[in-house]
Formats: sequence, C-alpha cells, structure tokens
Amino acid sequence: MFKRMISSLMGLAMVALPVLAADDKEADRLDNCGTVLKEILDIPDDIPSDLLDKAECVIIIPSVLKVAVGLSGSWGKGAMTCRTGEHFTGPWSAPAMMRLEGGGVGFQLGGQATDFVILIMNPRGAKAILKNKVKIGADAAAAAGPKGRDAAAASDVTLRAEMLTYSRSRGLFAGISLEGSTLRPDNSANERLYKGKLTAEQIIRKGAVAVPPSGQELIATLNKKSPKNLSDPNSLKE
Repeated sequence: MFKRMISSLMGLAMVALPVLAADDKEADRLDNCGTVLKEILDIPDDIPSDLLDKAECVIIIPSVLKVAVGLSGSWGKGAMTCRTGEHFTGPWSAPAMMRLEGGGVGFQLGGQATDFVILIMNPRGAKAILKNKVKIGADAAAAAGPKGRDAAAASDVTLRAEMLTYSRSRGLFAGISLEGSTLRPDNSANERLYKGKLTAEQIIRKGAVAVPPSGQELIATLNKKSPKNLSDPNSLKE
C-alpha cells in the first residue's frame, strides 16, 4: 500500500514538472522583456521620448530568430502593455503575452537573435491587436520608427502610422520595417502565466489581473520613463 502511494505521488510529480517548467518559461520571457526595454531606453540614441509619450501601448519581443536558414520567416514571443483607463491615460497595465510571426523579419545576420520594440500610436491599433491577429502593414499602418533626434524630422508616413517598429541586433539599435509579419495574443502563454483563461483584452483593458512579479521591471520602467500620455486628447476618443 505504502509503495503504491509513493508510486502515485511520483507519477503526479512527473506530470506536474512540465507544467511548472512551462510556467517558469513564460515568467522568464516576461522578465526578459523588462530587461530588454530598460536596456533600449537607456541607450543615448534610443526611442524618442516624445514618441514614447504619445504611444498608447508598447510591445516587446525579445530574441526573435529565423525559422530556417535561407527563409525570411521568423517567430518570436513577448509581451504587450497599454496605458490603463477608458482613453489610455492611466498607468501602464499588466502585460499580456504576444506572438510575432511571418515573412517580414528575415534580416538577421548569421542567425543572430533580434529584439523588437513596437509602439502602438492610436487606440484603434491597440484595440485591433488585443482582439485579433493583425498583419503589419495591411491591417495596421506601420513605419520604421525614428530614433534620437531624428524624431523631429519624422516623415508624414511615420506620423500617420499606427505602429512604429524598432530593432536591436548585435548591439545596433534602429528603426526597422516589420511589414508582412503578424502579431496576435498568445492565449496559451497568458493562461500559463496567470493560471487561468484570460484574453489579452481582459488582462490589459479590463484590469482582470495584477502585474505579476516577472512583469514588475517592465511596468516600472514604463511608468518611470513615460508616466503620462501626451497625445492629443481628441485622438484618444476613437
């Protein structure tokens, strides 16, 4: 009887281990998002503060890799956070996990992983991504984001974009085009991270959960670097 109980407990432990490992993986990924964003925002010639202050949401996708040599398809997982409140005027929300997929990310050199930061510049773009898979450049207008003092010389295309996209690879930080790639909520990752079935919209817009420990650095960095939304108030009432 005792041996049978021990055997049963060991079996349960073996089943639980992969689940715990998956949970830890999502937490590690979210923690990495915070590290990547802090490093990028500490670069002297980084994302212009006036653009970050007008962004409704930020998506961080660390360590994106090519799917295969010779192909331009790539994939990556990361997190999205938005300013809270009906019109995106509050502090930054708990993060929802996201996926980046598609054929527009094939520029890595020698298999080098690339970090991406995407600014969502209006409520319409934010709401679309939270509900559905969005194809960058087709479902949402996108442009390579200007950096440093280049923001003052941003083109009309950049100023009208719903998304501004940036990359960091081999220590180089620059605006980059992600057209042709898709973004979508990673529902299974959110379920593992938050221990329950929650949509990205519930996490970010409904305040269904608190910021987890692994997301603290990410949210603290944004609340410090960009505590207020400085967009035209009329543009936030879409």
